[in-house]
Amino acid sequence: MEALYLLIPLSIVVVFIALWVFFTASDGGQFDDLVGPGLRVLQDDDATETTASDEAPRA
Repeated sequence: MEALYLLIPLSIVVVFIALWVFFTASDGGQFDDLVGPGLRVLQDDDATETTASDEAPRA
């Protein structure tokens, strides 16, 4: 029972340290996507929809 008096506060401190490390890394850009923007350049999005005004008139 005496061990719980030490382990519970210690585990709470460890959780707060882990949260602090996570949010510090997140604010520092550690989890930014570096691959996605490079792959998005390669996607073909040049195709446009043709509307009635873009089509040539039929005779």
